[in-house]
Amino acid sequence: MTIHLEAAPLITLGAGLAILFFPRLLNYIVAFYLIVLGILGLLGQGF
Repeated sequence: MTIHLEAAPLITLGAGLAILFFPRLLNYIVAFYLIVLGILGLLGQGF
């Protein structure tokens, strides 16, 4: 049995949980999320 995990859904889940528990960090979490997804997109890591 092989588990194939994509990076984008894991990042999204982590960002969502962080916003849920630390709502004051919303701006930083959204900025970090967008930067990471942009880097993954440039490197060809499909999401």
